[in-house]
Amino acid sequence: MSLAPRLDIRQTQGLVMTPQLQQAIKLLALSNLEIEGVIAEELEKNPLLEAVAAEGEGPVPEPVAEAPRDEPAGADELVMAGEAAGESLDVDVAGERFDDSVADRLGMDGALGMNGLSGPLGDDLPDLDAFADTSESLADHLLAQAGTLLSGLDHLIAQHLIDQIDEAGYLTASVHEIATRLGVEAITVERVLAVVQTFDPTGVGARDLAECIALQAKEADRFDPAMARLIGNLDLLARGEITRLKRICHVDDEDMADMIRELRGYDPKPGTRFGGEPAPAIVPDLYVTRTKAGWGIELNSATLPRVLVNKAYHAELASGPQDKASKAWLGDALASANWLVKALDQRQKTILKVATEIVKQQEAFFLHGVAHLRPLTLARVAEAIEMHESTVSRVTSNKYLSCARGQFELKYFFTSAIQSADGGDAVSAQAVKAAIKALIAGEGDKILSDDTLVERLNDKGFDIARRTVAKYREAMGIGSSVQRRRARVLAG
Repeated sequence: MSLAPRLDIRQTQGLVMTPQLQQAIKLLALSNLEIEGVIAEELEKNPLLEAVAAEGEGPVPEPVAEAPRDEPAGADELVMAGEAAGESLDVDVAGERFDDSVADRLGMDGALGMNGLSGPLGDDLPDLDAFADTSESLADHLLAQAGTLLSGLDHLIAQHLIDQIDEAGYLTASVHEIATRLGVEAITVERVLAVVQTFDPTGVGARDLAECIALQAKEADRFDPAMARLIGNLDLLARGEITRLKRICHVDDEDMADMIRELRGYDPKPGTRFGGEPAPAIVPDLYVTRTKAGWGIELNSATLPRVLVNKAYHAELASGPQDKASKAWLGDALASANWLVKALDQRQKTILKVATEIVKQQEAFFLHGVAHLRPLTLARVAEAIEMHESTVSRVTSNKYLSCARGQFELKYFFTSAIQSADGGDAVSAQAVKAAIKALIAGEGDKILSDDTLVERLNDKGFDIARRTVAKYREAMGIGSSVQRRRARVLAG
């Protein structure tokens, strides 16, 4: 056997993920608003790209990005010439047809809101800027009071305390931790904390619920021994052990009812009345509307600017004098611009194709509501549209659909199956959750146990186990029959 070095030629096949292909796959998982940010970055880097405002769109929605007319824009062309072939983006929208754009219909008939409701257009619409939250934050409110009442070291300690107060108004760090961090005695921090706890809103700076309620009771001059004992045993109140609480507090039924009524008047989260971080608005990526011809599905072009390649500017640059480096840069800029335009066009077509299949599979939901939501998996949609399951997963991530029934994440339409009790078609888990919620909402004076819910669901045709009912009930934030019964006793 020879051990001498030698050269061999070997041919193998492999998948090469080029940077361009990685970018195209990444674009699929981004929402329209995130795509807008990506486009803005590319516009800054590449002078050959141009954002074009949509004007006078026809009845068929135009692509978000238009590929150059002399070059194919199919999935097979997404890998540049000379690059290794990569994974196809699984797009074939031949024969797909969509109705008039939502924007066109709105201009004639009304305005489609985020919840899918329609209303008249006109100049008398309310100014949405008037609803903006201009209130100061809890931290700013507390710091202003600290600057008025405290100074020197006490003011510094108060600033650190306020930094550790969450949006609900509770102190999240211990006095010992803050004292160690600042190098002062814990008794000094306790003294400053006592001052902070006198700030508005009453109850702020508390370390737990009992202290928060106690601060508010003291402010109302109702912190007598009986109330102190009640606040010190809030766990018994939560469990509905009223008889035991009456013995502990040494009060009768009437006094206990008055004390509980007072507790309900206190705010367990005093900090939430001040402006915090505003909740991000959810902008739909797709609109689904019912028309005479069927379902109209359209991307939300308002959040997705069209991008074109400025060929005139490229020709102007190419005709001028340029060295080897400038020529290479111009070629790279053109290739990058063409690639981005193609990738955005393919993304639009892929999203529309997936959304069309979802609407087709869940048409009963759009017509009749959540009770008619069918079990659906990513694999089923992928098989129907002849794409890879991972592609469908990327398309349905972080994207929302707006229809007449409201606004839903695309992932909402993919639910597990619950077998039918009569041997019929399986039903969606979301439909079962809706049935459980409806049964509990209408239970009246007779609280339904989980076993009773299982019987009622079986009568409706749902073959479901008790543990599954409990899991769905807890997922919806609904307490057990014991907790609901105690809550009703306290409310009475």
